[in-house]
Amino acid sequence: MTPIQLNGQPTQVDVEPDAPLLWVLRAELQLTGTKFGCGMALCGACTVHLDGVPTRSCVTPLGSAAGKSVTTIEGLQGPVADALRAAWTALDVVQCGYCQSGQIMQAHALLTVHPQPTDEQIDAAMSSIICRCGTYPRVRAAIHQAAGRKA
Repeated sequence: MTPIQLNGQPTQVDVEPDAPLLWVLRAELQLTGTKFGCGMALCGACTVHLDGVPTRSCVTPLGSAAGKSVTTIEGLQGPVADALRAAWTALDVVQCGYCQSGQIMQAHALLTVHPQPTDEQIDAAMSSIICRCGTYPRVRAAIHQAAGRKA
């Protein structure tokens, strides 16, 4: 059994410690908001927070999350998360939507460190999340809006 703090709740997971966290979340725990994209930590669709740090769950073994806090898109809460979701909706960021949980998880981490990020900070932070639909300008605008800046 591997103990993790999942979305604020103590959770015991009876899976081999080398199993990718992504598959544990999706298959074992039925949290399907985190997506499988490339399986090589290149696209960011599988981004979750591990002790508050954006982490690619497709290459993160469950064992490395033992005793740590894992936050998925389903468990992301608070004023920053609410502001991001509202901005995403208001600016119609989503096209296909596949990368959006990873985008929001990454944006949340950015706003936690830089509450009023510059375009350059946004571009640097978000460059690791691939959006095949190319909604990058709307992502940037939504992050500015969530930060309280006029987009």
